[in-house]
Order: sequence, then C-alpha cells, then structure tokens
Amino acid sequence: MRLTPLLLLSTIALIGCQRNERNRPLIAIIVPSEDNPFFRAEADAAAAAAQALGYRTRVDAHEDDAYRQDNLVDAAIASGARVIVLDNAGSDASVAAVRRASNQGIAVFLIDREIETTGIAKAQIIADNHQGARIVAEEFDRATGKGEYAELLGRESDTNAQIRTSGFHEVLDKIPTLKLVSAQSANWSQSEAFEKTETMLQAHPHLAGIIAGNDTMALGAAAAVKSSGRKNIVITGFDGSPDAISAIRSGELDATALQPAVFISRLAIKEADQFVKTGSTGQPEKQVILCDLVTRQDADDYRNFEKVK
Repeated sequence: MRLTPLLLLSTIALIGCQRNERNRPLIAIIVPSEDNPFFRAEADAAAAAAQALGYRTRVDAHEDDAYRQDNLVDAAIASGARVIVLDNAGSDASVAAVRRASNQGIAVFLIDREIETTGIAKAQIIADNHQGARIVAEEFDRATGKGEYAELLGRESDTNAQIRTSGFHEVLDKIPTLKLVSAQSANWSQSEAFEKTETMLQAHPHLAGIIAGNDTMALGAAAAVKSSGRKNIVITGFDGSPDAISAIRSGELDATALQPAVFISRLAIKEADQFVKTGSTGQPEKQVILCDLVTRQDADDYRNFEKVK
C-alpha cells in the first residue's frame, strides 16, 4: 500500500512524537493508596508538577505492603526511571528497596514517611508530625477543659502513628483535669473507628472528648457520636482532609492539623528536577515541614491538603 504524502507526513510526525515521549525522563511515583484522599492528593500534586517540567510520570500504590513495594521499585528500575518519589511502606521494610534503586543510579525522594538510614535517598521531606500532634493536643485541651477522654490510634506499624500519639501525650499527660480512659487502634479506618467509638461511648457515659490519629478515624468517631445522640463531645483529627475541613465548618469536628501533602509533593519534584539537571538538590537530605492547626475560624483558608489563603 502506498501512503499519500499527507498520510506519510502524519505517520512520521506520530513516530516522532512517540520517540520524543520515550526520550522524556520518567519519574515513578509510588504512594500507599490511590483511594485514600491524602495519598491521592500527594500523587496528583507530584504528577502534575513533574509533567509541567516535562517529565513522564507513572503512579502506583503499594497498599502498605512491603513486598508489593519491592515489586514496584523493581518495575521502576526496569523501566529506566530517573527518579522515584516514594511514600514508603514502613521505615525498616523500605531501606533495602531504596538502596537497591539508589545503587542503580535512580534518585529516590521520600515524602511523608522517613526512614532511619541516611545517605541512600536524595531527600526525605516529611511533615512535622510531632509538632502537628502537639498543636492539636493543645487545642483539644482548650476545647475540652476537663473530664474523661479517649484516643483512636493509627496502624501500630506506621511510624507516623507512633509519633502522633507521642506528641498528643507530651501535652495531655501534663494536664491533671483530663483523664485518658480508653486508647484503641482503629488502623486509620473510618468504619473501624465508628465501631470502636460506639464501644467507648457505651463504656464511658461521661466521655468529654476523642482525639484521633487521623481525620478518617475522627470522622468515624463523629458519625458514632452523632448516631448515639450524645452532645458536646470534642473530636479532633489529623491530616487536614477536605472531608474533615467540611466537618469542622459544620461543627462535627473541632480541629485538625494540616499535613501539607501538596506542598511536600511539589517540593520533592522541584528538588528532583534540580538534582537531574545539576547533580544536587542544594538542600539537606532530611527536611521537616511544619503542620498548621485548622479550626472553624480559619477552615476556609484550606482546601485539598494545602493552604490557599
């Protein structure tokens, strides 16, 4: 079959576009989940920032499974990725995967969750979970004042869950008018938090507040409190999710700490681009970004895990 001149030119142009696409450096973005709004926000922000700078991107989720994370890192290596942006599947379980990618000449940028080992990632950019937990606990104390309270903890294997509960107790344990009567893990789950809160409410009829390790659990607690008909129970979360911000506006939640996922993701891409072009990020490996306290007074200043005003 003979190609007409116009069709021939179109075919050549298409082949050229495909070659140009293949020649653009690949940034592999690996997050815990694409269903969770926090991780979706960080993945979307990283991908958009990378594409704006001319990179190809691929987004995958390891579902907090270290074995799946290993496979995704190996796939990124096999695909010739120039950079991996990773919200990892656990500090200890992720060191080998990060080292393996680094040994293959791939620059790894960790976001949200750090690892203890230094010198194998080009950057570890995380929110200050301890500072965020402290400001939430201070607001929880201010709003509650006194009485019995309960805590909903995140997944026990997650470093951030441990840091947040430590920050909470650094403040609350020093307040003699507050008494912790129940602390249970709801594994970051809204449905599990709902069930655990129902049990807590039945066991503690004078409960004055519930402090939760993330917004998803706080929203589950708020739903259980509403279902029970109980009033005047202070509930706080952590992350700054859109649903939590809406619940703060409506009075169902009292406060949260914004974990600046969008800012951190964009910063990781900015530094990755700097590294690709110059061989250096120009920044220290470990970078800690402060969290913001969000209450009803300033809830309109925040949207989709970032401050917009």
